[in-house]
Amino acid sequence: MLEIALTFVLAGIVKGISGMGLPTVTMGVLGLFMAPANAAALVIIPSLITNLWQFAAGDHRASLLRRLWPMLLAMSAATVPAAGLLTAGRSERVTVALGSVLVLYGVIGLARLHLKVPLRLEPWLSPLMGAATGVLTGATGVFVIPAAPYFQALGLEKDALVQALGLSFTVSTLALAAGLATRGAFHLHVAAASLLCAAPALVGVLAGQWIRAKIDPQAFRIVFLLGLVLLGADLIVRSVL
Repeated sequence: MLEIALTFVLAGIVKGISGMGLPTVTMGVLGLFMAPANAAALVIIPSLITNLWQFAAGDHRASLLRRLWPMLLAMSAATVPAAGLLTAGRSERVTVALGSVLVLYGVIGLARLHLKVPLRLEPWLSPLMGAATGVLTGATGVFVIPAAPYFQALGLEKDALVQALGLSFTVSTLALAAGLATRGAFHLHVAAASLLCAAPALVGVLAGQWIRAKIDPQAFRIVFLLGLVLLGADLIVRSVL
């Protein structure tokens, strides 16, 4: 359908500019006209391809794997069982949860919170953040909370931060795929449809990278975050009413 292709182009543009946002935008928009579990299944392959690309395009792969593996392991362990929340048939509750995550992410971004995680807390805090991200990923199909703010609080430099997001989102995508597959929501036909969605997503990413060189990234960031807040609020209101 045309609206699905356009959604992936838009989400790809956002990811090309900001380094993230593909599942966030896709789940938010597709959630307006299809069940969240169906939307999450379509996101799998475009998300996997674009995030592997993002993780591979840098020099911090080995160091990030050594540093973040406890978080990634906890994330995977929590995402697979939590995916049952997406497939439980109570789409209204899932949509409210998705809308809440979008609003929360937008508000955190607009507030420009500058949190700092002391190095001594990282060994036990990372698995907790991974587990929390996994639960929200399984429940909503969105990978960013609390992983993205946590990576920023770790003080990763810009390139390492982009790679860390790509790594985290790749692991979340694989774990979500496994969780959906064990419940029959991600099978061969759905995988084929998801693969078709990769093309418009990649077109969007390339367009976003071109746009990134032409516009003020701060202005885009504000518009993007405001859009997420409004989109999330709309999902909540539609579900409640």
